[in-house]
Amino acid sequence: MSQRPLVHFEISERKVLLRLLDSLCILTSLSLIGIIFEFDYFRVDSQNWYWTLVLLLYFNLFASIFELYDLQKASKFDSVLQNSILSAGATVLFYMLTPILTPSLPENRLQILFFFLAILIPLLLWRLVYITLISSPRFYKRVLVVGNSFDINLISSDLQKSDPNYMVVGYIKTEDRIQSEIDEDKLIRFEIKDIREAIKEHHINEIVVASGYKKGLMLSLYNQLSYLLKAGFPIKDYTQVYEEVTQRIPVQHVDKDFYRYFPFSRSNQNKFYQVFFRIFDVIIACVGLVFFILILPVLLVANLMGNRGSLFYRQERIGKYGEVFRILKLRTMVKDAELNGPQYAEKNDLRTTRFGKFLRRSRIDEIPQFYNVLKGEMSLIGPRPERPVFVEELSQVIPFYETRHVIKPGLTGWAQVKADYGNGQADSLVKLQYDLYYIKHRGIFLDLNIILKTLSTIIFFRGQ
Repeated sequence: MSQRPLVHFEISERKVLLRLLDSLCILTSLSLIGIIFEFDYFRVDSQNWYWTLVLLLYFNLFASIFELYDLQKASKFDSVLQNSILSAGATVLFYMLTPILTPSLPENRLQILFFFLAILIPLLLWRLVYITLISSPRFYKRVLVVGNSFDINLISSDLQKSDPNYMVVGYIKTEDRIQSEIDEDKLIRFEIKDIREAIKEHHINEIVVASGYKKGLMLSLYNQLSYLLKAGFPIKDYTQVYEEVTQRIPVQHVDKDFYRYFPFSRSNQNKFYQVFFRIFDVIIACVGLVFFILILPVLLVANLMGNRGSLFYRQERIGKYGEVFRILKLRTMVKDAELNGPQYAEKNDLRTTRFGKFLRRSRIDEIPQFYNVLKGEMSLIGPRPERPVFVEELSQVIPFYETRHVIKPGLTGWAQVKADYGNGQADSLVKLQYDLYYIKHRGIFLDLNIILKTLSTIIFFRGQ
C-alpha cells in the first residue's frame, strides 16, 4: 500500500509559505544576533521599523529575481544554495548602498559579513527543512485521472513537470477509441466499480476529469462521481487543473467551446490600465534607447570584428489585429542565412555568428526593438511577434493561433520567460498556451512577474 500523505500544500500556498518563513527566519536570526552579540548595524525594533521594511522589500525583490520561489528549483538544494547566496548578497549590497533608508555603515566592517551570514545561514537551514519535509512524497497531491488514455499521458507528464509535488497515481479509462501506451509501473488502471476503494487504498486527494471527452462518462461513472462530490471529495475539470498548475491554456483540448471558456482579461479593455501601460512603455523605451546609444560604439567595434557586416536588420512581423510592421533588431546571423527560404531559428543555430550568440544570450539583440515600442507597434510585454509566413503556416494547424494578435506583441512575454527554447509546431503550441494565459490573466501583478522573470533570464544568460 502507498504511504499515506499528509496535508498537501497547493502551489500558491507553498510560495506564500516560502516567503513568510524566509522573512521570519531572517528577522529572528537578526534579532537573536542583536541580543547575544554586539551587533549594532541592524536591530529589529520599533524606533527604526522602516529599516526592517526596506530589508524585507529588498530581499523579496532579489529572491524573486534569483528564483528562490521557483518551486522546481526550491526542491533542489544545489539550486537553493546558489540562489540563496545571490539573493542574500544582492540584498546586503543594495541595503548598504541606500544609507538614507538604511543604517549608516558600521565602523567595524566585519559586521557587514555578520549581516550577510545572519541572512544566509537561517535561510539555508529553513530551506533544507522545506526540501526534507514539505517537498517529500508525504506532501504530494495524489491524483486519479478520469479520461481516455491519450489525455492521461498528457496530464501525467505536463502536470508533474510543472509541479514537483503533483503525482498522478492512476486513471480510469473511459473509451478505447484512441490507443496509446501506458506505463503500468507508474500509472495504475482502476475500474469504475473500484473507484471508492482505490481512493482509500492509494490515498487519493483529488479526481481530475478530462472534460474534452464527455461521451465517455457513462452513467455508472457519473453516479460514482456524484456520490463522491456530495461527500465533499475534490473533483476538478482537467482544463481548470491544467491552467492552475501549468499556467497555460490547454487550447488544443477546449475545441469549439474555446470562446465560451476563455474570458479575455478585463485589462484589455481597461482604459486606465492601457494608459498606464503605454506611459510605462514610453518611459522604459526611452531609457532603453539611451542605454543603447551609450553602448553603441562598443557594439560597432565588436560587430566589425565578429559579424563583419551590417549591425542592424529589419524583418516583417505580425502585430496587433494582424497588421504587418517591420521589426528592428541587431543582426546575429551570417549573411544570406535564408537562401533556401524562411526557416525557424534553432538553439545553437549554425547560422548564428559567435558575436551573434553573445547578443542573443544577453538579449542585447532585442534592444533596438525599443524603437518599435516607442512607435507603438510593440509593447514591453506581450506575445512575441512572429513572421507572416510562419503565422499563416501555424494558423492552419494550431487552433485559435491568431487569437494571440488581439493585443500588441511584446519585447518580452509570459511564453518567453516560461517556455523552453524550441521551434516548429509543437513548441509553437506550447508558446501559444502561455500567450493565451497572459491574455486571459493580463494585469499589473502578472506584468510585474514577467519583468522579474525577464531579469532572471538576463542575469542567468538564458537568452534565446
